Amino acid sequence: QVHLVESGGGLVQPGGSLRLSCAASGGTSTPNAMGWFRQASGKEREFVAAFRRSTNNAYYSSSVKGRFTASRDYTKNTVDLQMNSLRPEDSGLYYCVQYRGNPILSSLWAAEAVDYWGQGTQVTVSS
Repeated sequence: QVHLVESGGGLVQPGGSLRLSCAASGGTSTPNAMGWFRQASGKEREFVAAFRRSTNNAYYSSSVKGRFTASRDYTKNTVDLQMNSLRPEDSGLYYCVQYRGNPILSSLWAAEAVDYWGQGTQVTVSS
């Protein structure tokens, strides 16, 4: 089955940057859409960003748009998340995800559309 492994999390000061990477393996075909969710302490998981193969576009939540950039490398089967201008409220456990099938655009925001989840990597933004 599909396995997703995140890396790149850590501690960074406000205004700093981190780059997360997710390596996918075990799939029978190239997934149409992959992305990132995050979960802050005591809160439910929320959508962060996604990259949709069918449109070759990245999509973002309003809270990170303009600061985060999602990208995919189809030759390496990875999806990355470049995070700039980080804020304390960006802290949380970041999960790489693979969506089920060929999701419509509006489904990218929904956790119900996710088929596989990574274990998560911790991001802490603090001085």
